Amino acid sequence: MSFVVVARYVVQPGERDRVLELLAPMVSASLAEPGCRRYGVHTGVEDDVVVLVEEYDGESDFARHCETEHFQRIVLGQVVPLLADRQVTRCTPFQPGTEA
Repeated sequence: MSFVVVARYVVQPGERDRVLELLAPMVSASLAEPGCRRYGVHTGVEDDVVVLVEEYDGESDFARHCETEHFQRIVLGQVVPLLADRQVTRCTPFQPGTEA
């Protein structure tokens, strides 16, 4: 089973290009981590929203990702201060027939 994280960043006015520049090295660094299956950065077509879609083998792989030097330095240290809002949603696959 995989573990998916969707991070929605509302960027402060005028900071979108800087946020994207900062996130560029996160893609290759994250994909090199054990358990990281996908790490995609997407931009809003009509607004200053940046969405990250990440997929890991399991929740523990995501937890290890959050402890990496590049996550701490780039995302928490440089990107987050440029955001007006940040929402992180942790997801597991929906399996029809198992809902309560």
